[in-house]
Amino acid sequence: MAGALEGIRVIDITTFVLGPVATQMLGDMGADVIKIEAPEGDPTRGIGQKRSPGMGSFFLNLNRNKRSVVIDLKEPAGRASLQSLIAGADIVVHNMRSSAAERLGIDFLRLSMRNPRLVHATAQGFGRGGRYFDRPAYDDVIQGLSGVPGLNRQMTGQSGYIPMLLADKLCGVYLYSAIMTALLHRAHTGKGQEVQLPMFEAMAWFNLLEHMADHVFVPEPGETPAPIGYGRVFSAVHRPLMTRDEPVCIIANTDAQWQRLFELIGRSDLCNDDRFITIGRRMENVAHLYELVEEALQDKSRAEWLDAFAAADVPAGPANELADVREDPHMADVDFFQVFKHESEGELLMPRNAMHLSATPAAIHRGPPQLGQHTEEVLGERKACDGGHGGQA
Repeated sequence: MAGALEGIRVIDITTFVLGPVATQMLGDMGADVIKIEAPEGDPTRGIGQKRSPGMGSFFLNLNRNKRSVVIDLKEPAGRASLQSLIAGADIVVHNMRSSAAERLGIDFLRLSMRNPRLVHATAQGFGRGGRYFDRPAYDDVIQGLSGVPGLNRQMTGQSGYIPMLLADKLCGVYLYSAIMTALLHRAHTGKGQEVQLPMFEAMAWFNLLEHMADHVFVPEPGETPAPIGYGRVFSAVHRPLMTRDEPVCIIANTDAQWQRLFELIGRSDLCNDDRFITIGRRMENVAHLYELVEEALQDKSRAEWLDAFAAADVPAGPANELADVREDPHMADVDFFQVFKHESEGELLMPRNAMHLSATPAAIHRGPPQLGQHTEEVLGERKACDGGHGGQA
């Protein structure tokens, strides 16, 4: 079946992680994603194990469902080729600084004059109008500014990053969502628009969803501002709890879930304990609550407890390593890891897009491209549309 975005053409002038996450998601949904690369290629082509030059594992995981076109944007002919491609596109996405985009003539103002239906999407470190605008930014910088190291310090006493490219990946998903919203607006009005995704603001919003906590209240005159931060997650017992052999992740939220959990661990006396009788009281006494639970978990193995929790409908799961995720039986049930036969790289194991659309499902229909693999093909298509007068890369 065709994807929901079949017929939508995307000019992808992004590198590294954030932009490629968004454009790969567009490609999964059926869009024709044209990845514009410099002659040396996306830097991520050099990261990780390779079976072919420029086809590192890092690149493979971020660039399926795309066609690669090499254009040297330092040359006038290359810039002319890019302008020709954009003229026939629905979406252009880049993650360069605004000053660089203006030098190349791919800023929103100029492009929208030539193609008023264009959705012009940019991912940058900081929002326009702020003092940090146009500064360089990568994942570590944005994690730092948005408070992630402070969260770790409050939890463990030591600053640290989340051990993943959290800001890049999350902002890539946000950028995809913003682009889709702009496409919906265009379907209603016929007009494109500019989409901006500033990483700092996006991550600050994300981190503060629960961590604004009582700080959401503007203090009355003379009132002391409430502290910022969601206290429960900073408890020393906010971690997987040990059973007799292996750790388990368990989280009961409702009163009914806690009553069932208390009964399972042989502590039904706690059901009417004033310290734990409501969600508010449990939050106030969360450290002692989980100490009691962990003490009771020592009686059985993790497997025994997980069976008991499942039977009682208490939310719980194992504390997996990454390798365990690969072997999780649920992932096999839903065909999450799919083997794609790549024309040059052999069999690749790829996690499929997790979004399910019944009529227009996401699909892996094209493998990650070799550098410049589709240059002649794509520029030839555009030249035909231009009547034989397209620029040359």
